[in-house]
Amino acid sequence: MRYWLMKSEPSTWSWDDQVAAGDAGAEWDGVRNYQARNNMREMSIGDRAFFYHSQKDKAVVGIVEVIAAAHPDSTTEDPRWDCVDVRAVARLQRAVTLDEIKADPRLSDMILVRNSRLSVQPVTEAQWRAILDLGGLDA
Repeated sequence: MRYWLMKSEPSTWSWDDQVAAGDAGAEWDGVRNYQARNNMREMSIGDRAFFYHSQKDKAVVGIVEVIAAAHPDSTTEDPRWDCVDVRAVARLQRAVTLDEIKADPRLSDMILVRNSRLSVQPVTEAQWRAILDLGGLDA
């Protein structure tokens, strides 16, 4: 299993929207960045990702699971854009803010710290465990 971080503006698609999608999950659509798209193409069913609220909140709020591998994004007819489907797995006991992530030495090499604009990014197992710890969940 690999780990990821997926960013969404809460006004577009929030954690509550993801939870409301239930076990059927939803497409992680609308990504129009090649690097983020390529990261989704690397995802496998069963991979886990942090759900990150971008813009105002700037915090990891939950965990999603990839339930469908990369496929054409249904929000466009442009064949360059793919997406994966994800379902909500768990809400963190408490949100982990970007400021907390930047302040934690265990996370200094995290892509989010160096490139906060990339909407889909890999997370190492050590980084995964550190954020779970900060968020009040067992690794």
